[in-house]
Amino acid sequence: MKVFKAGAAAAVAAVLALTATACGGSSDKASDGGASAGGGKDKIAIGIKFDQPGLGLKTPDGKFTGFDVDVATYVAKELGYQPDQIQFKQAVSAERENMLANGDVKLVVATYTINDKRKAKVDFAGPYFKAHQDLLVRADESSITKAEDLNKKKLCSVTGSTSAQNVKTKLAPEADLQEFPGYSECLTGLENKAVDALTTDDSILAGYAAQEKNKGKFKLVGLKLSDEPYGIGLKKGDKDLQTKVNAALKKMVEDGSWQKAVDANFGPANYKAEPAPQITEGS
Repeated sequence: MKVFKAGAAAAVAAVLALTATACGGSSDKASDGGASAGGGKDKIAIGIKFDQPGLGLKTPDGKFTGFDVDVATYVAKELGYQPDQIQFKQAVSAERENMLANGDVKLVVATYTINDKRKAKVDFAGPYFKAHQDLLVRADESSITKAEDLNKKKLCSVTGSTSAQNVKTKLAPEADLQEFPGYSECLTGLENKAVDALTTDDSILAGYAAQEKNKGKFKLVGLKLSDEPYGIGLKKGDKDLQTKVNAALKKMVEDGSWQKAVDANFGPANYKAEPAPQITEGS
């Protein structure tokens, strides 16, 4: 009888363990994208870009590289997760707010510019980087040194880009705007002289210019046509997580890891990034 009771107790314990696991499993199955600071969860889901060299890129062998990936990995470590516990999910620009609101990811680290319109839907930590809209031209181009020089010239950007419209409406109204589905098509057009310049955030342009296949072909003009403070997106109202992520970002700057990531990802393009910005969100 004692053996039976012991076996029954073990069975009850096993059921309770299974129940606890089901309630607090990994972010692959949970709807909250992982715990805010470890919390016994197996994984944390983080949204990044999959198609931006130097920032967030999924390579053919399934690995992830780029500055945003380095930042996400560092922050996750400070929250209690090792690299193999991170589940990177593709964060298309138009879906970033939904991914956070639905609990598909815990964080979004994807060239996510902080602005008031977005802050009405999500919270941010950071900023952790300050980019500016710029122009990319061929390395031997000497006739384009300011935005106004684009008048009568062909300017390329991706379809629906606010960067291109900014130039077209405010700076060079006579620019011949060419819109392609992706930045890769713009680069091909730039190399083949089908277009004269490509515009978007300077960090994105530097990432493309730094690719091995593009080294020496292009250069940034060095303009600051807008301010783009990149923040880490969080679900609205999670102040505890915001505080922890801000602390991780501060530590990343202080221990030199931030500058190391900047040099590794943007250095080959001779891109001069600004110093790490002061954290303003949540303060």
